[in-house]
Amino acid sequence: MEDYHKPDQQTVQALRNIAARLRINSIRATTAAGSGHPTSCCSMAEIMSVLFFHTMKYRPDDPRNPNNDRFILSKGHAAPVLYAVWAEVGYLKENELFNLRKVDSILEGHPVPKQQFVDVATGSLGQGLGAACGMAYTGKYFDKASYRVYCVLGDGEVSEGSVWEAMAFASYYNLENLVAILDINRLGQSDPTPLQHHVEKYQRRCEAFGWHAVIVDGHSVEELCKVLSQPRHQPLAIIAKTIKGKGIPVAEDKMGWHGKPLPKDMADGVIKELQSHIINSSKRLYPAPPNEDASPVSLRNIRMPSAPNYKAGDKIATRKAYGVALAKLGRYNEHVVALDGDTKNSTFAELFKNEHPNRYVECYIAEQNMVSVALGCAARDRNVVFASTFATFFTRAYDQLRMAAISESNINLCGSHCGISIGEDGPSQMGLEDLAMFRAIPTATVFYPSDGVSTEKAVELAANTKGLCFIRTSRPENNIIYNCNEDFHVGQAKVVYKTSDDHVTVIGAGVTLHEALAAAEQLKKERIHIRVIDPFTIKPLDNKTIMENARATRGRIITVEDHYYEGGLGEAVCSAVVNETGFTVHRLAVSQVPRSGKPQELLRIFGIDRDAIAQAVRKMLSSSANAK
Repeated sequence: MEDYHKPDQQTVQALRNIAARLRINSIRATTAAGSGHPTSCCSMAEIMSVLFFHTMKYRPDDPRNPNNDRFILSKGHAAPVLYAVWAEVGYLKENELFNLRKVDSILEGHPVPKQQFVDVATGSLGQGLGAACGMAYTGKYFDKASYRVYCVLGDGEVSEGSVWEAMAFASYYNLENLVAILDINRLGQSDPTPLQHHVEKYQRRCEAFGWHAVIVDGHSVEELCKVLSQPRHQPLAIIAKTIKGKGIPVAEDKMGWHGKPLPKDMADGVIKELQSHIINSSKRLYPAPPNEDASPVSLRNIRMPSAPNYKAGDKIATRKAYGVALAKLGRYNEHVVALDGDTKNSTFAELFKNEHPNRYVECYIAEQNMVSVALGCAARDRNVVFASTFATFFTRAYDQLRMAAISESNINLCGSHCGISIGEDGPSQMGLEDLAMFRAIPTATVFYPSDGVSTEKAVELAANTKGLCFIRTSRPENNIIYNCNEDFHVGQAKVVYKTSDDHVTVIGAGVTLHEALAAAEQLKKERIHIRVIDPFTIKPLDNKTIMENARATRGRIITVEDHYYEGGLGEAVCSAVVNETGFTVHRLAVSQVPRSGKPQELLRIFGIDRDAIAQAVRKMLSSSANAK
């Protein structure tokens, strides 16, 4: 520690004064709001003071400057102390803090990116460190810049497994530019935390995960300054022993105060006491400017260099077409990066890795962390991020996906091995809920390509589409349907089979589109003609094309999907026509938990193969004939 320059007494006092003002403003804001978490803010006042006024390098007037050090408040309920910091540096006006949690204020109950100083939304606990890993990985390996990433976690959220997925990731990739500060204030929401103040146990756990872990008094600005000044060769975990409600005598280290603002008279008394601890200091602290070594990045116009290279008669699984397309997109766009969860030889992300090894991130079997890392990599528009695994394994990361939408993130997810058409591996590997899951996310676009050409177009469109994008890919090899020059757009369906005398409109996607085409050929022999539509995107759905074509078939629609009935293609189509008259929709989907078997056997058993479609068409036509 010979190179440690101990801060002078004036600096120490100035940092203490700032911590006192952060407590005061956290209390004022939450009391004015009538809700919030003042005791959670007060335990971390010195941590925030030292980070923002002694350690971090950033431009306070330009919070999203790419050179700035990054900060993530994983314990998002302590948002008022973050807002108090940005008032202290002059970015927010102090009186804005009184609008905390109001409907017309940007200062929401938990951090969201409509605040320029917030990169990712937090508040669903246990997710901040994963996003911090993505930012730190980007800084070290992609940007090759000197900015650092700081993440403050609460001790309660350390019970989340996602925290330890992130811990493992950070040590594996030796993210020495990452600092996690654990605010060990002993008390959770309704109970003390499992380890309470046994800080040495936290230290041993962090060390076991490959971090350098140091215990400090979280209320000592000197100790915090010292530990944050140390040179680092591995990720650093600061185990800060703190008191929940520090500075509020009635609430210090007491249960029953979590998420409770102080009544006005009590707040006034506490603030008066805190003000008496502020000792006049002539020293004014300003953050140090960052090193200007993160080059500007433009993510506009991420385009394929040429049209897809498939021809009629070719067969390819859409999961493989995804890998081919991603590798191709990465060839001419250096900011395209790919993540996977140890399924790259199944999702075919390995094709990207083989061609662009320095832009591929192996996240191993930790899907929650993979989504959080993707979020961090995409923050501040540094990268166009694609992350892939089996569609069904995104279910375990649904909270991370939900938070990605709240974070206004532009990450792209590819889920392979959807539906029962994967065959012998059985139901644990079959994505049958994924359409419902992604359709429910407000910012999501859901692509469901049916051949190699449309898959390549989906990858290119996803790279240029705001919000979350999900690309659903299948295991079986299928014929190329489209000409390589076919134009595709988000929300635009394709009519892939029609005659002038069609009786029923059939809508399928992926494997079921090919089954519908086979059913069309089968029915033609019986002089029954059907119109077949490929929706291409399930969300947004091309309602206009569907309704126009269905009207030509007297309102008769059959949907067929390799997904459960709930929340998939059939329900999307029903939603499209629910307020229209003259439509009849018959849905074919997977009705129960499936089993192992050959793909074609399973499609038949669960009634979504060509025979089932043909039978549904006949039944619909006989029903309408009977009705007459």
